[in-house]
Order: sequence, then C-alpha cells, then structure tokens
Amino acid sequence: MSSPQDEIAPSSTGWRFKAGIAILSLTVISWLAVPLAAAADVPGPKIAALTGILFISNKILLILAIAVMGKSGFQQLKSNVFGYVSTLAPAADLEVGPARHRIGMVMFCLPLISSFLEPYVDTLWPGLRPNLWQVQVLGDALLVGSFFVLGGNFWDKVRALFIRTARVVNTSTV
Repeated sequence: MSSPQDEIAPSSTGWRFKAGIAILSLTVISWLAVPLAAAADVPGPKIAALTGILFISNKILLILAIAVMGKSGFQQLKSNVFGYVSTLAPAADLEVGPARHRIGMVMFCLPLISSFLEPYVDTLWPGLRPNLWQVQVLGDALLVGSFFVLGGNFWDKVRALFIRTARVVNTSTV
C-alpha cells in the first residue's frame, strides 16, 4: 500500500515538472523577440518597451514555473542543473605546475589589464584599439578559462581577498 507521500513525490516525468520546464524555456526563448524586433527595424522606444515588458514578465513566469513545479520539483531542477555545473569546476586539490601557473596568470591578467587601459589608450591614441565585440568575447573567455587552468586552489585564493580575517599560510620551502 502506498503512502500519501509517495503520491506527491516529485518526478521528472510528471506533467507539473514538464510544464514548469516549458514555462522556464518560454522565459529564455522570449528574449529572442528583442533581436528579431531590431532586425525588423522596429523603432528604439518600442524595443526598449519590449525589453522592459520581457524583464517583468520573465520574473512573473519564473514565479509561475516554481508554483507549477512545486518546491520539490524546483529543488530537483536546481540539483540537476547545479550538479552538472559543479562537475565543471576545477578540482581544489589539483597541484598546478610552474608552467601551467604562468600560462594561467597571463590568461588571468591580460584581459584585466587591457580592459583597465582601454579608456586611456582611446584618449591618447584614438583609433589604435579595434572596437570589435569578438575581441571583447575573447578577453572574457580568457578570464574564465584562466580559472580552469589555474585550478581550484586559485579560486580559493581569490575568494580569500574578500574575507577580512583571511591569513596567508606559506607552506612552500624555499
């Protein structure tokens, strides 16, 4: 004999879970209306209004998706998504060699320094820097990729910068 708890247990095959996923998909897909409106030469104020409407409606749809899925269904979705993302994180116990550390530090510092210097370069030498979005995306990818190259210990070091009581413990022997 099944208990009442078995009947309301979440299942990824249930209609409520699937309806919640469909609503969440609608929130993502609805943002495609903005570039489509721009491609259709819709005036700027109407695109701005569309963006505002989408921003507010997506919040409402998110709440609706959680209500449809239920707390347990939303918890299941979060555990599935974040369980997958956590496997992509670099291992904290990975020891990074000197060459990999140097490459990772270049990958980490280069986009930060270039974005810091951009306004000054544009002022001192206009037209020197190419204004391409592809270069900006490459810099962002280098920064994100540097965390994977430098390993999980590096992220702990960066996080320690924002903890007032953090202390340096140097375990290396010189």
